Amino acid sequence: MNGQKPPNIAVVGAGIVGVSCALHLQRLGAAVTMIDRHEPGGIEAASYGNAGVLARCAVVPVATPGIVLKAPIMLFARDGPLFMRWSYLPQLLPWLIPYLRSSSRKRVEYIVRNLIPLLFDSVDEHRALARGTDAERWLRACAYLYLYENREAFERDAFSWRLRREHGFEWDTLQGESIREFEPALSRNYEFAVLLKDHGMIANPGNYVSDLAKGFAAAGGEVVRADIKRVGTRNDGVVLQADDHDIKVDKAVIAAGAWSHKLAAKLGANVPLESERGYHLELLHASKQPSVPVMDAARKCVITPMQGGLRLGGVIEFGGLDAPASKGPLKLLLRAAKAVLPGLEYETKRTWMGHRPTTADSLPVIGPAPSSRRVYFAYGHQHVGLTAGPKTGRVVAQHMMGLQQNFDLDAYRCDRFS
Repeated sequence: MNGQKPPNIAVVGAGIVGVSCALHLQRLGAAVTMIDRHEPGGIEAASYGNAGVLARCAVVPVATPGIVLKAPIMLFARDGPLFMRWSYLPQLLPWLIPYLRSSSRKRVEYIVRNLIPLLFDSVDEHRALARGTDAERWLRACAYLYLYENREAFERDAFSWRLRREHGFEWDTLQGESIREFEPALSRNYEFAVLLKDHGMIANPGNYVSDLAKGFAAAGGEVVRADIKRVGTRNDGVVLQADDHDIKVDKAVIAAGAWSHKLAAKLGANVPLESERGYHLELLHASKQPSVPVMDAARKCVITPMQGGLRLGGVIEFGGLDAPASKGPLKLLLRAAKAVLPGLEYETKRTWMGHRPTTADSLPVIGPAPSSRRVYFAYGHQHVGLTAGPKTGRVVAQHMMGLQQNFDLDAYRCDRFS
């Protein structure tokens, strides 16, 4: 630091994005305080409920060409992966209209180009982030298997697979009994599969984030439980207003997931953000499980072999931050598990619902606030937050610490919706 006092930086949010920012800033010499209403890795965070796959191939957004016609089918089909709380629709429309506009071919290609830098090397980024902490024990290298009913079903996804191929992804295809040779427990109803190598998984995402935070604290970082109501800037620093006290720092990062836009708006950022309500179902001591994460491509359901059982996730519900969990997504997840793994039995099950922050163009918000470069944003990663968290943290830390690097933040700027 050339004899200068290290900057005092607060990170608001202790999910995977927040803890990644905190660790990378700490490793670059900053004095860092990480602040959240809840414990790092706790059940309230989107990171806790993640399906656990380091899905570096998940560069294609949900909204692709034709989504306007497909969405009603997905909403009303018994096994459709999309759910809606209809009473919330009027509040959703200001976000939904630009979201659907982002599904044009040209826009999707742009989104993919700008998700690639955050996701492509995610397994290596997680290894680097976890190195030297107890979080290393949860990290696994593995393949990722997409299941289709037949080749025709796969070919209907040709647009997404073409984009992946153009950006350097490679895979093998399996047909018929070669699928069962790779994974004997899988149903014979799936006659075509795509096997993506060089992926990874986290065997317990909640514990993983918790162990990263413990590593941060052990290295001298401060973890504070507080509910930040407002972030204000001054010429000489940043003031974070909690319920009963202020926290004064030199700089701050807002990485509070689906609640980030409420703080960002007070700093001049008008970012259309919605909760992509995510669900998971855990089947404990399951009688069958695949050796690698499996995606049922039709139901958009991921089945991951976790510590102690199976975790099923992947469905989407739009219904805001306040409504209670719905039953439909959880029923779909259980049907998917039994379809993929016929004869599946288990001792008990656990359910979870949480909030994944999704912008209207499916790209995260990364970069400085409009009003002051003392505050940086790092939120809006939709369902790829676990995968993209470490790279986001590295990029934010490098920019905030004034290091020269070649990662352009233009596509992620907060004023792109103006």
